[in-house]
Amino acid sequence: MTSSKNSDYNALMQIAPRPEITFTRGAGSYLFDEQGNAWLDFVQGWAVNTLGHSPQAISDALIAQSQTLLNPGPAFYNGPAVKLANRLTTLSGMDQVFFANSGAEANEGAIKLARKWGSKYKNGAWKIITFENGFHGRTLATMSATGKPAFEPLFNPKVPGFTKVPYGDLDAVAAAIDAETCAIMLEPIQGEAGVVPASTEFLQGLRALADQHNLLLMLDEVQTGIGRTGSLFRYQALGIEPDVLTLAKGLGGGVPISALLAKQHASCFDYGDQGGTFNGNPLVCAAALAVIEQVTSEGFMDQVNLSSQALSELLADLSSQYGMGQVRGAGLLLALDTGKIDAPALVKHAFDLGLLLNAPRPNSLRFMPALNVTGEEIIELGKLLEVAIQRSLATAA
Repeated sequence: MTSSKNSDYNALMQIAPRPEITFTRGAGSYLFDEQGNAWLDFVQGWAVNTLGHSPQAISDALIAQSQTLLNPGPAFYNGPAVKLANRLTTLSGMDQVFFANSGAEANEGAIKLARKWGSKYKNGAWKIITFENGFHGRTLATMSATGKPAFEPLFNPKVPGFTKVPYGDLDAVAAAIDAETCAIMLEPIQGEAGVVPASTEFLQGLRALADQHNLLLMLDEVQTGIGRTGSLFRYQALGIEPDVLTLAKGLGGGVPISALLAKQHASCFDYGDQGGTFNGNPLVCAAALAVIEQVTSEGFMDQVNLSSQALSELLADLSSQYGMGQVRGAGLLLALDTGKIDAPALVKHAFDLGLLLNAPRPNSLRFMPALNVTGEEIIELGKLLEVAIQRSLATAA
């Protein structure tokens, strides 16, 4: 499945290496190109397409909403935004919501909120503890908060005030806290690091440290939220609650929407501190409501966890058969340590077979299928992935 050079692509800024193929249609777990070739998609827009490609529920919601109201502007209430805000606060235990358009924007808002809170309630405290190999987005502030080594030399000088410590090291966090610290910010599972989960003990320890030192605990659930890890929010499986929570990706099921949620004591923006022309518009909120309705329907999360078990067992079997490493993650955010096999090369072999995978690290494959992926599609993944592994081993020999 290859394509000739296409000069039409030159009009797009080259922000990532892309295969010279134009996808024109998606349906469930599959993407289709201009020639009708099909790819089994276990990336799904980087954990964005909660219900797969072009699900009927989202299509219907967008069509209906587009015929009534698109965007009255952020200076006015609209019905879908009010309904979505109330639905999310009820489900999450948070008190208030600010809607934005991307995960980076939601995390940027969380950083601003923490500094505002520190200014008002903690003698001007402004530093935020973040973690090595963490990822929070590509705005200047979120890149500064990110612990991805490749970001270190980029766009300097960075925004100051982020103290990075080793992920999972509670003593390092405690040692990093000083009088100017206002918050701790982290992903409960580090996605770009290769799907590395924080332990329950670590998250509970962070909650205790935050309470002890009067800090905000801010969870970036941009990738892990909305059912991705087998519970509606990852923290619900860890026995804690954050003060601030960010969501995006799966919230819109493919439509750009994100959310910054906060407990009442942390929700301290004044008029003019935060905003956005497109934020909380009724079109995207209608799509998110359709996603929430599906994900919270009876039996949906049970099926996610059954699919997770099937996929985990399949990956573990392949790992054992071909001498690879462990399977990590939760729900349908999983990674396979490829051991000595070059993961990016394996992704290319898989692509040639009609399978879309992601390699966040040189020895890690990341699996982010639609949450309603079927058992048959998981079996098909296994067959294609095994051939890709065999090709990778043969090429490296």
